[in-house]
Amino acid sequence: MKATRLSIPDVVLIEPKVFGDARGFFFESFNQQAFDEATGTRHQFVQDNHSRSTKGVLRGLHYQLPPHAQGKLVRVVRGAVWDVAVDIRKSSPTFGQWVGAELSEDNQHQLWVPPGFAHGFVVLSETADFLYKTTDYYAPQHERCILWCDRDLDIRWPGSVENYMLSEKDGLGVVLAAADVFL
Repeated sequence: MKATRLSIPDVVLIEPKVFGDARGFFFESFNQQAFDEATGTRHQFVQDNHSRSTKGVLRGLHYQLPPHAQGKLVRVVRGAVWDVAVDIRKSSPTFGQWVGAELSEDNQHQLWVPPGFAHGFVVLSETADFLYKTTDYYAPQHERCILWCDRDLDIRWPGSVENYMLSEKDGLGVVLAAADVFL
């Protein structure tokens, strides 16, 4: 496995070692010891989630506040997405900055999005199956949403943003300046 810290060093792009031949491929999609070494953390995952979305669906920017903050290890098993993590830790030198990466069934990349980050993605392919592990359980009373198109964040989403499809909740997200954030 190769682990690359992105421009916000707490966010890690993980590239598993894939063994393939004419029959197909094999790789470890998760190994606790390797994950801990790659991220320099010791998080326990408690929930796995699977979502399927069609082209142009944008989900995010979601996060949960303490005491139910979630770290997420995300990957795509069918299709492709542009995945984004936004630092919402007020005391961080990278507060309000974002990083993005394409995750796809072809590249097999995963992204570690630690607690203290808002997370979202937009589907690039006709459909995408998106899997993610979380470090805490879903707690709707602690869930928040930052507006995906907050001008202060200036996230460079790919494609035609006029054609994005959002849930009502995502369309009602708040700008970072008005959001509940981490200290």
